[in-house]
Amino acid sequence: MTSDTDLTRPWLSLKRLVLIIMTTLVGLVLVQSLLSSWNEPQVASQLQLYQTDLLLEGSAWTGEGLPEDQWPTIREGLLGQDPVATAQKQYEEVREGATESMARYSPKAQADSLADEANAGKPLARRLQNALTQQEQLIHKLDIRLGLMEADQGKPEEAIARWIQVRDSDTASASALRTADTLIRLWQDDQAAPGDEAWLREALDGWFEYRALERVYQVQAGESDRPGAAPDQRTQLLALEQATAQAKLVKLALVVTLPALGAAIGIGLILWLVAQRLLQGSQSVLRQNAGRGWEIPWTGETIWQVLIVGFFFVGQILLPLVLGGLGVNGAALSSRGRAIFSLVYYLLMAAGSLGVVWWSIRPYRPVPEGMFQLKPSGSALLWGVGGYFVALPLMFGVALLNQQIWQGQGGSNPLLQTVLEEQDGIALGVFFLTAAVAAPLFEEVLFRGFLLPSLTRYMSVGWAIALSALIFAAAHLSLSEVLPLTLLGAILGFVYTRSRNLLSPMVLHSAWNSATMLGLFILGG
Repeated sequence: MTSDTDLTRPWLSLKRLVLIIMTTLVGLVLVQSLLSSWNEPQVASQLQLYQTDLLLEGSAWTGEGLPEDQWPTIREGLLGQDPVATAQKQYEEVREGATESMARYSPKAQADSLADEANAGKPLARRLQNALTQQEQLIHKLDIRLGLMEADQGKPEEAIARWIQVRDSDTASASALRTADTLIRLWQDDQAAPGDEAWLREALDGWFEYRALERVYQVQAGESDRPGAAPDQRTQLLALEQATAQAKLVKLALVVTLPALGAAIGIGLILWLVAQRLLQGSQSVLRQNAGRGWEIPWTGETIWQVLIVGFFFVGQILLPLVLGGLGVNGAALSSRGRAIFSLVYYLLMAAGSLGVVWWSIRPYRPVPEGMFQLKPSGSALLWGVGGYFVALPLMFGVALLNQQIWQGQGGSNPLLQTVLEEQDGIALGVFFLTAAVAAPLFEEVLFRGFLLPSLTRYMSVGWAIALSALIFAAAHLSLSEVLPLTLLGAILGFVYTRSRNLLSPMVLHSAWNSATMLGLFILGG
């Protein structure tokens, strides 16, 4: 007579074989994605330049309406003694990083993966070529802008030499070539062509646009038989720049002051928590629910199944294949289309992953007490908000360390660059909904609600927090984000294990993503 156990053995063996095959596929995809991010630039360098551009635009304001004796002090406090020289130094640092990246890409990198016919067209080779092209275009853009800063500081010869390098480059885009040629003619030959003003308005922006147009009007004033014409245009330009500069100073103050204030609150909160821990010991807030795990009935195979099938396979392999087979391509859509595509893609991935979670643990229902607990309460909200402020100074410190390790490389979440460059308000609203609502809900249910408690069956709560945080970081598929996201994941896990309420890490996660998105809106807007 055949027992039930004997009947289930073939099914279990087949299930494990499928899991092994899926794990191999997922492993290959993850390794390739992480390796391909190795030489990709981080969005942090772009953020630095956007903030520098705010500094430059704000530096033009003359402090109209403020006491004349106070404005120089206020200006120096906000912008420094010489904002143009400061901005030039920051641009030079970014250019140096891009040049170092180019050195890493070639000639060995090209010989190994681009010139190799066997690798031609493969994803890693294509991404390396794309990264190489992006760095080349970035260097040309930086040289055009550095030249304008040098010209503004009375160094036209150095500026012209930079622009000539761009104009004579074989890799510069048509836009960069025309812009460099126009600037050379304006500063070297003192000649302005009829289309220069319209082109420079299109090719440049912010402080750089104002400086180039100011030169156009100066040249036109020297050439014109009507001396009053060009000076009037220049006066109007400078008046417009004043109005813009005042608005940019407000943005700069928001971008710099608010995070610094939040970090100061976080440092104060950390000091209070440490002091309370030393004074009250096991009765302190930090020891609340410490070491208290969950009674988990399922085994490591269920955890493996949820992560591999539910998250990585569905999100990184199945969904792209299905959408590609249907001919759906987010890159070919409009701004709003891309935003909606990102939200729909994320919701489909969340539905698939959570469906696998439900299917995997349904034989063990009811779930262990305290799992997936989501209760609105003042305590849960306090843990989430407090965790956000504590995370700020810690994440800033890790970001500085991370920058030293990766030197601007290692890739970033592509959504950050998309949002930074997006101008459509509705599209930005949809991106905000994805990052600030959809992501915290789904990721906290999966990584804190399911994964972290499940790991406590095999290890202490502390090690479960650490391992779940590392998996959470690796799931974002960028090498440069592994260290900071591991720290963020650990803080999220700590908050969850102490509050025993999923609302707390959801609030923290949403606050972090919301602040990041709002910062991008301000910088890119």
